[in-house]
Amino acid sequence: MILEQQRYVGEILVRRGALAADRMEELLQTAVEKDAALLDVVFATRETEEEKVVRALAAEVGIPFLEEEIKPDDVAPELIDAVPIGFARTHCLVPLVDEGPFVRVAISNPLDPGPLDDLRALLGKRVEPVAAPSEKIEDAINSVYQRKADGEIGQDVAEEVDEIQDLLDATDEAPVIRWVNNLFYNASRAAASDIHIEPGEREVIVRNRIDGKLFPVKTAPKSVHAAIVSRVKIEAGLNIAEKRLPQDGRITKKIQGRLIDVRVSTIPTARGERIVMRLLDKEKTVLNLTDLGFEGARLETLHHLITRPNGILLVTGPTGSGKTTTLSACLRRINSPELNILTAEDPVEYDIPGVGQLQIHPKIGLTFASALRSFLRQDPDVIMVGEIRDHETAEIAIHASLTGHLVLSTLHTNDAAGAVTRLVEMEVQPFLISSSVLGVIAQRLVRKLCNYCRQPYRPSAQDLRSLGIDEERFKMLRGPGVQAFRGEVHDGLAQGGPASEPPVRERQSVEPLGFLTAEELSALEVDEIESEPTRMVAVEDDLDVPRGFPSELSRAVLYRPIGCDECAQTGYKGRVAISEMLIVDEAVRRDILNQADAATIARTAIHGGMRTLRDDGSRLVLSGTTSLEEVLAATQAAELE
Repeated sequence: MILEQQRYVGEILVRRGALAADRMEELLQTAVEKDAALLDVVFATRETEEEKVVRALAAEVGIPFLEEEIKPDDVAPELIDAVPIGFARTHCLVPLVDEGPFVRVAISNPLDPGPLDDLRALLGKRVEPVAAPSEKIEDAINSVYQRKADGEIGQDVAEEVDEIQDLLDATDEAPVIRWVNNLFYNASRAAASDIHIEPGEREVIVRNRIDGKLFPVKTAPKSVHAAIVSRVKIEAGLNIAEKRLPQDGRITKKIQGRLIDVRVSTIPTARGERIVMRLLDKEKTVLNLTDLGFEGARLETLHHLITRPNGILLVTGPTGSGKTTTLSACLRRINSPELNILTAEDPVEYDIPGVGQLQIHPKIGLTFASALRSFLRQDPDVIMVGEIRDHETAEIAIHASLTGHLVLSTLHTNDAAGAVTRLVEMEVQPFLISSSVLGVIAQRLVRKLCNYCRQPYRPSAQDLRSLGIDEERFKMLRGPGVQAFRGEVHDGLAQGGPASEPPVRERQSVEPLGFLTAEELSALEVDEIESEPTRMVAVEDDLDVPRGFPSELSRAVLYRPIGCDECAQTGYKGRVAISEMLIVDEAVRRDILNQADAATIARTAIHGGMRTLRDDGSRLVLSGTTSLEEVLAATQAAELE
């Protein structure tokens, strides 16, 4: 019976053009094997867009599709009071408007009439459904119930007095619980990495770290600060009575079906306890090395290093620079049934099938060093250590690499050459470093420019000098040719977007087609350009050449952030890594044995062909991936010397 229902759904999608017929049977078989709904399998495999599916199902049962956006302010408060948030989220529906004899309701599954029957009982009125994608409905649920929670916490909880018993009572009240839960939901939806709850003089300020930058997102009355802190502490298993000492804990949340591990840290300040919560998505996908910015010869070199039978590969950088992500991508690339791969992490950020991942617990004596010792008795081929923090861990890692194991780990240093001096500070002998370390990767994360609103401009000579770009380096970073753009010409530069996009985006988006040689340019006919305006409407040779530039540098075009709805007015969306890769060759090995300083080792590596962090950042600036300001902020000025 269930199989017949699943097949019926698949036939609707095929008949309505939302799913290819040759894929339906395969997806149906997958759904049966996994004991899952066909629609869940379709969405998980991204076989088609959800909007197409919802449109097809809505057309089949004869209900309209909601074209416009759902405006939270238009939803009557009495409708939200009548429909519990748990019910709305479970069934992915939200009441829209009370029309008198009936209530219009947005639903994501037109084939499921059960929730509508329950809704009729809750509202005491006839229900008229309209179909909408689940993402649109979830955004509306979040917004309308957020508005309700904000109002309740201001009215119901702000009058609580600063006494311990009252605060404990306040944390049991639904408004505080909903307010705190909403922090997690909003942060997850915005892809935030951290939540900061900071007590001010008159209010509590909440800031989310998104793409490495903090943004204020919410406030609450100062009088409820203690109630909020108590609620977080209860969830994290911390001592709510202890307010004088820092505490650390963990929370596990399930948000939209995904498990989120939250690391909680509290510290006492002059204005009350401050909380920082780091969100780790346990089900997020491990990125590929190409997604992280490794390509061409650098990718080949890195692949050669991680396929060596023994040695140490180190990734360095400050906290939050993506070191663990890079190591996880390396493990994913080499992961195979023939290898025994073990990791010791704090915490385990990525779940990699087929890899033995150990969460360390220093409080019970399970440290990186003790984990490494145990690993060596497990016949490993590859070992990943979350961080080398002390002499003991460094010593065991080096001996493991010298006895036939490949070891991957991280260090906290500013650049690649600094990893050598850091190991020396840990009392590791230079001859052990030179014979065990294969290479060091130093990296930073920079924000990517939003493709919909980035604006091209001619850089000044000072801009290019600040990136360390001269005539020769420009050729190395960009290659020969003339850059072409897709879009409409504006102020002498291409500024436009795909013709299929809405007019606002068409004016804002710009997409470089890359550097074209003279032969490639001559192959582009004028008629072709006119008939396909999105193919080529501006060529860099048409732009005014600034005075005082060498011939090659005159073709340089950079991009600046502007801000639009797609990027929440920040001008940036997402992050990408810039890196430098130091290979321990014979010349670098001699410097290590001679106990040279980091600057000398760096100069030797650069002479041997190492591309520095600034060089890699300059490449991304010139390609339009990021901005000049992002790279300058992420790299050291000393690299220019």
